[in-house]
Amino acid sequence: MKQLTEKVYYVGVNDHDIDLFEGQYVVPQGMSYNSYVIRDEKTCVMDAVDLRKADAWLKQLDEVLCGQAPDYLVVQHMEPDHAGSIELFAHKYPDAVIVSNKKAFAMMQQFFPALRLTNTLEVGEMSTLPLGTHTLTFIMAPMVHWPEVMVTYDDADKILFSADGFGKFGALDAVEDWACEARRYYFGIVGKYGKPVQALLKKAAGLDIAAIYPLHGPMLTENLSYYLNLYDTWSSYQPESKGVMVFYASVYGHTKEAAEKLCAKLVAAGVPQAEAVDLARSDMAECVEDAFRYDTMVLASVTYNGDVFPCMNTFLHALTERDYQNRRVGIIENGSWAPMAGKVIRKALEGSKNITFFEHTVSIKSALNGDSEAQLDALAQEIAAAYQ
Repeated sequence: MKQLTEKVYYVGVNDHDIDLFEGQYVVPQGMSYNSYVIRDEKTCVMDAVDLRKADAWLKQLDEVLCGQAPDYLVVQHMEPDHAGSIELFAHKYPDAVIVSNKKAFAMMQQFFPALRLTNTLEVGEMSTLPLGTHTLTFIMAPMVHWPEVMVTYDDADKILFSADGFGKFGALDAVEDWACEARRYYFGIVGKYGKPVQALLKKAAGLDIAAIYPLHGPMLTENLSYYLNLYDTWSSYQPESKGVMVFYASVYGHTKEAAEKLCAKLVAAGVPQAEAVDLARSDMAECVEDAFRYDTMVLASVTYNGDVFPCMNTFLHALTERDYQNRRVGIIENGSWAPMAGKVIRKALEGSKNITFFEHTVSIKSALNGDSEAQLDALAQEIAAAYQ
C-alpha cells in the first residue's frame, strides 16, 4: 500500500514468480499488476489483479479500507492478469457495484460463468461517476489492445488511469530504463493496434493530464510529453532512432560473417548505429522492438528447404502481423545451390506499407567470395548514402 495523492492509494502487487508473461515474453525483472483505490465520499477500487496474487492484493485493500467495504470496482480491461481476481472480490464485497462497459460485462460472464453479479453499472463513452470531490469520466479505448478496453480520467487529481497503455515489463522494484521495456511491451503486445492508439491519444489530448497511472509499470508523474511523444511515434509506425539493425539467420557461420562484415563497413562509413543480431540466439521480442525502433533493417538468411531459416520466418511473421512499415530494408541471401531467401523475404514484406528495398541485394553461394564481397560493398555504400 502506498498513498499517491490525498485520496488515491496504490494497492498493486509485484510478481517475481512469473517466468513468461502472456506465455511468451521473458520478464527477468518480473511484472507489476497495478490497482488503485480512491477514498472519497464513495470508495472506488480501480481494477483487480492476477488471480495468483489475489491474496496480497486483498490484504492491501483491507489496509486501505480500514474494515469498510468499497462502493465500486471499476474494471477497465478484462485480461486475466488484471481481472483474474474479480470473482474473489465480488464474493468478499457482495454489495460493491462493478462498473464497466457492455463488452467487458460480456467477457466477465465468459471468464466467470458461475458468477452472478447483482450490482453492476454499465458505462459508455464520457459516462461519469461522482465519488465526492473526485468525478471519474470513462473513455472507451477499443483495441488498445482488447475490444472492451476503456480508460478513466479523474478530474480532481487530473489522473489518467490508462489500462494497458503506457505499461511496461518489470516489477515496480526493478531499477531500469523505462523506454527499453516499455517499447518491448508496446510492440510485442499493442503494436498491431497503432490506429486505435492514435485515436486514444487524440482523446487524451483534450484532457488536462497531470499523471498517468497504467496497469503495468510505474506511475508517470513528470515529463509526460516524453511518454506521450514516444507513444505517438510508436503508434504511427515512425522510426524512433537512426541506425541499421542487421538480423541474421546462419547455420555454419557464413551468413553471420557477411552480416558482421556489413556492420563493420557501415560503421567505417559513418552510419550512426549498426548492429548484427543472431535471430536464433536472441529474444525475439527484443528483435521486434529493435526492428521498429530503427529506420533501417537488413535481413540476412540462408535458404532452407526453399524458404528462409525458421527463426527468420518467425521474425518476418512477427513484423508483418504488427504492421511493420515506413522503413528501409536490405537483403543478404545465402544458398549453396539455389539461393531463394531474398525472394521469400521480399514476398513476406510485399504487403507492408512504405517499405523501400535497397537496390543492391547480396547473394552468397555457400561462402563469401570476390563477387559477393563486391555486392556487400555496394550495399554498404548504398545504405551509408541514405544517411548523408
